[in-house]
Amino acid sequence: MYEVELKVRASHDAVRDRLAALDAEAVETVVQVDTYYDAPHRDFAATDEALRIRRESHEGDETARVTYKGPLVEDASKTRREVETGVDDGDRLDDIFEALGFSPAAVVEKERERYALGDYTVTLDTIADLGEFVEIEREAPESDLDSARDGAIEHLRELGLDPDDQIRTSYLGLLLNSSQ
Repeated sequence: MYEVELKVRASHDAVRDRLAALDAEAVETVVQVDTYYDAPHRDFAATDEALRIRRESHEGDETARVTYKGPLVEDASKTRREVETGVDDGDRLDDIFEALGFSPAAVVEKERERYALGDYTVTLDTIADLGEFVEIEREAPESDLDSARDGAIEHLRELGLDPDDQIRTSYLGLLLNSSQ
């Protein structure tokens, strides 16, 4: 499966108003702490890949997931292969990664408000040290990437956002670039 995603910098207040006008369903608000890792056998920055452990809190519950993100597959969006699964204990997985030579590269902290808009998820992200962003995404098989991207573009326009303002750099990349 592929994650088809568009991301823009935007003030959340105006977008919330548009989401309400479009009858989008508020799903949840979560806090996420993503720890990204460097690999001992290849340079993820050079290959445009990522490996992370995500710790998420929602109403007192905490979960952890491990995710591999492959390189971007097109120039028109942030579409990439994504493989993710739940983890019983994120701290223990961190210990395993470190024992195998993977080292923490950076931590990205965010608060996310999620909305359902048709088949898409619209997320209002507040990223520590970066500011406010809006993401629209959905999963799609490789045979449906163009249609999924076109739908995301249309929803961005409905939200009063310009798809030409899209940012294809990950939050990790933006954070690392802002600290240089």
